[in-house]
Amino acid sequence: MRSFSTISDLISLAKENCSNISEIVLSYETQKTQKSKKEILEIMNQRLIVMRNSIEKGKKNNNYSISKMVGMNASKFYSFISKNSFLGKIVEKAICYALSVSEVNACMGLIVACPTAGSCGILPGAILSVSEEMGLPDEKVVLSLFTAAGIGMVIGKNASLAGAVGGCQAECGSASAMAAGAVLELLGGTPEQVGHAIALALKNYLGLVCDPVAGLVEVPCVKRNAFAAIHALVAAELAFAGIESIIPPDEVILAAYEIGRLMPKSLKETSEAGLAKTPTGKRIESLMNA
Repeated sequence: MRSFSTISDLISLAKENCSNISEIVLSYETQKTQKSKKEILEIMNQRLIVMRNSIEKGKKNNNYSISKMVGMNASKFYSFISKNSFLGKIVEKAICYALSVSEVNACMGLIVACPTAGSCGILPGAILSVSEEMGLPDEKVVLSLFTAAGIGMVIGKNASLAGAVGGCQAECGSASAMAAGAVLELLGGTPEQVGHAIALALKNYLGLVCDPVAGLVEVPCVKRNAFAAIHALVAAELAFAGIESIIPPDEVILAAYEIGRLMPKSLKETSEAGLAKTPTGKRIESLMNA
């Protein structure tokens, strides 16, 4: 199996081998690590277990983070949707799960950085809400994580996954693209549709700044994860319906790189502008530094 460096490579390899993108990434990992397919699948299954555990922990969390800015919103939302429902089960679960994982991260719990800790709730929120409501087996969910991983590898190679380099488009934008592609494969979409889902998700996060209040991965990060999980679901459903991105995914990724390069340092995780420098943001920062 030859290597890949673009989404186009992944799609071409999948078509050549009459397979899904997940199988291409899985084969790549077996060759790279010299581990068996069974071993690699078990490693990814352990990541899935961590995701589920962080969701359950977050849903029941009754604590705040050290800063007191984050905590108990996931449990509050979980309680709300058990009695009220107007968005639909998949959307509501995605919101709840994304909040849960992100709050566990803010409270120093164990999560899977996918691709980063600041964006850790997006992928599990999207794929687990869909797989649960559609009754999909864990085997398919684990494979979808390889699809997400391959997308993340391409973005990391050609743009960035770090807020300090590319703003939050590099974190939540990349995670949303990874989740959209993974969900599309879960739904049974083609490799080409996965590519469109990636492009649709990422291009609508281009330019998103990273402006954490008091320098902490909490505000606006945690709630942003919930929005990004839904964003991924919208992108996946659009692509599954046959709606295509005019700009190909690899060109969207290159645009993200260029935008990140042009973005001022003050908007790339330095807390020197944006929400971090609002009156409330500065007051919280002052209290944290007191």
